[in-house]
Amino acid sequence: MATTTAETTTTIDATAVEGLAAAMRGPLIQRGDPSYDEARKIYNAMIDKHPALIAQCANVADVIAAVNFARDNDVIVAIRGGGHNGPGLGTVDNGLVIDLAAMNGVRVDPEARTARVEGGALLGELHHATHAFGLGTPSGIISTTGVGGITLGGGIGNLTRQLGLAIDNLLEADVVLADGSFVTASETENPDLFWALRGGGGNFGVVTSFLFKLHPVSTVYAGPMLWPLERAGEVLRWYREFITNAPDELNGFFAFLTVPPTAPFPEELWLQKMCGVVWTYTGDTPEEVFAPIRAQFGPPALDWVGPIPRPALESMFDGLYPPGDQWYWKADFVKEIPDEAVDIHIQYAEQLPTWKSTMHLYPINGVAGRVAKDATAWNYRDANWGMVIVGVSPDPADNERMIDWARSYWNDLHPYSAGGAYVNMMMEEGQDRVRASYGEHYDRLAAIKAKYDPNNLFRVNQNIKPA
Repeated sequence: MATTTAETTTTIDATAVEGLAAAMRGPLIQRGDPSYDEARKIYNAMIDKHPALIAQCANVADVIAAVNFARDNDVIVAIRGGGHNGPGLGTVDNGLVIDLAAMNGVRVDPEARTARVEGGALLGELHHATHAFGLGTPSGIISTTGVGGITLGGGIGNLTRQLGLAIDNLLEADVVLADGSFVTASETENPDLFWALRGGGGNFGVVTSFLFKLHPVSTVYAGPMLWPLERAGEVLRWYREFITNAPDELNGFFAFLTVPPTAPFPEELWLQKMCGVVWTYTGDTPEEVFAPIRAQFGPPALDWVGPIPRPALESMFDGLYPPGDQWYWKADFVKEIPDEAVDIHIQYAEQLPTWKSTMHLYPINGVAGRVAKDATAWNYRDANWGMVIVGVSPDPADNERMIDWARSYWNDLHPYSAGGAYVNMMMEEGQDRVRASYGEHYDRLAAIKAKYDPNNLFRVNQNIKPA
């Protein structure tokens, strides 16, 4: 079979394809197969790629076979966990997708307080399995996100200030390397690889399972609190000081949004542009903590903060953001939000291009901010927020104005940023942005890349080139 990539024209040997299909327990999907169009779908419908082959792996042996096939036949390869990646780096035109979706098991050890999570599991599966034991690990805000992708990029979420990033709770990972070998990475085995995996993305191999540390977390006091957009200046100026001085038990990400035109939102608020904070509190005195917040600007326009099971919090926005919408992301790390930046935020909040479009400021201080900068590949421990600007719509006709809005918003705010961005919230933006996001860690990552993937087999990602 002949296939063309942006980099090279390759004829994939039909006998080799038959050999891969025979070596796998899971199905190998090819163009023309009845399930091909469904199998190639990813979360962001703005990305429409046509792989030559999709290896739906059933186990680690399938992953090894697929990696060996890609390397031996010079086929470009993408790794798909949950398929949520914004720029669609879990798929590739004319190459091989190693799809881990069927490898989604979660095994909880309640005595050791750990969870072994396969590479294709979604956050919802992890939260469901751990919640049964009154335990949890921090990561994400939408439960359909893949555990693998969000973890390898760092793992911001609703419990970042309390428990750190996902990578701060990773104890070890099982990895299939570019040469087809299978290794474990931890503080004691392949520690250089373990360091790189914690923030370095999918550059170093296919992670087939993660071992996470778990914490007692069950019912939290959480939810959104909204105010009219005309209050946004005073709310954001208050929030920037409040959250950087708040106790670790309190997390809250700031947002600009349009109230969804659907139940259970009050009909009188439908399609109103607002600002808000989505709070998560894990302490013992919620009324004491929230009474002054509720009194700060008078009663909020919407206040859904209260006791909620952790999995319900983490899936609260799933229905608003189902797979198949168009997505365009821009991101930066932020240390401070001066008044000039507040004014820019409000200017673009007034222009939200669709009701699903939004801007979030995720706090990354608290426990996450006290981890040593060099402990992991994540480079921005001194930032206070991970900011993301995102245009979202079910309608491709909205794409141009969403993209224009997001880029203009980002361009005007970027001078107030820390320089780089959270790699999980970037589109394909070129090597300079990747370097900026890893900063002084980039050269160390490039050296580790050269050791474990010297020929850059794993390059469909926010790519770190081998030194």
